[in-house]
Amino acid sequence: MPSRGTPTPEFSAATTAALERLGRMTLRNESMESVLQAVAELATSVLPGSPQASVSLLVGDRASTVASSGPLALELDERQYGRDDGPCLHAARSGELTEVRDARTDDRWPDYLPAAVHRGVLSSLSVPLPVDARVSGALNVYAREAAAFDDDGTRAVARRFGTYAAVAIGNMQSYQDARRMADDLQVALESRAVIDQAKGILMERFKLTGDQAFQALAEVSMRSNAKVRDVASRLVRTGEFDVTHLRR
Repeated sequence: MPSRGTPTPEFSAATTAALERLGRMTLRNESMESVLQAVAELATSVLPGSPQASVSLLVGDRASTVASSGPLALELDERQYGRDDGPCLHAARSGELTEVRDARTDDRWPDYLPAAVHRGVLSSLSVPLPVDARVSGALNVYAREAAAFDDDGTRAVARRFGTYAAVAIGNMQSYQDARRMADDLQVALESRAVIDQAKGILMERFKLTGDQAFQALAEVSMRSNAKVRDVASRLVRTGEFDVTHLRR
């Protein structure tokens, strides 16, 4: 029989199969939420103690659970959010692997741990998920037996699952930033186009230079507390323009 801390061949094979399944998932075909849900569910299938798992995200001071393998994990996450303290928040904020070996004797979070014991959870492991300066998180695994994650092999497996969760979050963050940048660029191009159209109308109608036409649009914008783009769009759509703002 293998000693404690040495995975059995079956456990190692199950872990490898679970990680390979995660490796085949891509954000092109999956949402971030579906990848993180798979992380939580597969982690519980290979980690000891018949645990439940969750993935917490911390954006600024706002924490939320974006995936969980069961209601107990979600409930324990929410208890920590309500008190703004607990092992999952500590892992997310500090970047430290955070283990509760026995919630009955651990005195670090007196407002949270008695509630965990009351719900029958005696140990937990929170793996930090550093993403960027704005977003952090934790993969949290909760077990009903004490010291369920108290060996290096189990922690190594949990870290591997945490790596997949962090990559999924980071990739989605990059995708959303790129999408936002592309959307902003598209808006900027559309704004430039309508402003150029409006300038052309003013230049033709009032024999203005390009600079004079833009200054007229800017003057209306300031006086009406509207964006230059909106002033230009109205002119292009309706042909209306307040000539009192023309400066030659």
